[in-house]
Amino acid sequence: MENIKKAAEAIKKSSHILITAGAGMGVDSGLPDFRGKEGFWRAYPIAKNLGLSFEALANPKWFDINPKLAWAFYGHRLKMYRETTPHEGFNILLNLPQDKFVFTSNVDSQFQKAGFSELKIVEIHGSIHYLQCTKPCSSEIWENNENIEIDEEKFEALNFPKCKNCGIIARPNILMFGDFRFIEKRVNLQIARFEYWLQRVDNLVIIEIGAGSECV
Repeated sequence: MENIKKAAEAIKKSSHILITAGAGMGVDSGLPDFRGKEGFWRAYPIAKNLGLSFEALANPKWFDINPKLAWAFYGHRLKMYRETTPHEGFNILLNLPQDKFVFTSNVDSQFQKAGFSELKIVEIHGSIHYLQCTKPCSSEIWENNENIEIDEEKFEALNFPKCKNCGIIARPNILMFGDFRFIEKRVNLQIARFEYWLQRVDNLVIIEIGAGSECV
């Protein structure tokens, strides 16, 4: 209780707040955090049947060898994130009077959905709401306005987006495991804004939420 009082007092006295958030931030909104194999397999039983962990499935190679599986996984997540309402904790943070910046490993854009400024967020692993070429044929990134239809029984995507430039399969602009084709342009711009903000802050407090060592 004493630690909570100290934290509240530090926040009250601060002029700037950096919010760092991981997968656990979305749990109270009903989102899975994929904590360990069992947590991931509860969310995606088909992956257990295939013997695939989160790290194995969240790999860009599937867009080459089995795009139906790749887009079943990311298409399902896209739909889930679109339909999820950010929990009250987002509003509590949003309504703090201090100047705020968000640094998150989450790819769901729940902070933007809750009302945080796009210009004050770093999504260090990218965002599922943006697409890029799987090749990639260029450094272009564009908004993901696709609706992916999925055969839930077979866990296969019935359609998937194509690159707007070369026509091959597109993929989310997300940094995956073993990923050497992630286009960093959007993330680098976010980081540049963050570094500019950091140069001008004083009396900074960092609030870390849902970024425990076991979150993936």
